[in-house]
Amino acid sequence: MTQTMSNDAPNFLPTRRSLLSRLKRGDDQAGWQRFFDTYWKLIYGVAIKAGLTDAEAQDAVQETVLAVSKHIGQFKYDPAKCSFKTWLLLLTRQRIARQFQKRPPKPALNAGGESLAVFPRDGHEATRTGTVERIPDPRRDPLEAVWDEEWQKHLLASATERVKRQVKAEHFQMFDFYVLQAWPVREVARVLNVSVAQVYLAKHRVGALLKKELKRLAQGL
Repeated sequence: MTQTMSNDAPNFLPTRRSLLSRLKRGDDQAGWQRFFDTYWKLIYGVAIKAGLTDAEAQDAVQETVLAVSKHIGQFKYDPAKCSFKTWLLLLTRQRIARQFQKRPPKPALNAGGESLAVFPRDGHEATRTGTVERIPDPRRDPLEAVWDEEWQKHLLASATERVKRQVKAEHFQMFDFYVLQAWPVREVARVLNVSVAQVYLAKHRVGALLKKELKRLAQGL
């Protein structure tokens, strides 16, 4: 598996039954490479937003992929009960928490700036809990909100890239300027030397394809 993390546009697709079946065989290197290429940026982005450094986030990515390879045989594909998206979040959360736990403890300071070192009591080793493990109410889980945001962002990027290959370049450019970049419609028409009506038509046609593609990709999350 290639471990280089490039900054190329994500090829993000929900993992479906076919790929999961390939991964469960264990020896499908192409399948694992596809999985890594698809999901590393999602995991990395969430780890960074959770507060990890670049190096820690990359370690979290590698450890999450290893955890998937170790436990994929136990995962049953049933989006109605436990989606792959939810399962992958659980594994990612655990690996992010472990990165926080690996950090050396920072001694607390009193008002005079002196260290207030915490020593173990009764022979028990002092422990630290990572930020993502200290969330008391899962219904208000900020990490899950970040996960959903990154997931939707990658989903939109993938759907947009697929639609771009299905339509004429000039039609996508009109849609890009007007809808994705929020240019004024008359400015789009002026710059591209087209009519306002053409811009509106491109918005309608490309937008309809994008909604269809998003719906298709969202199935099986």
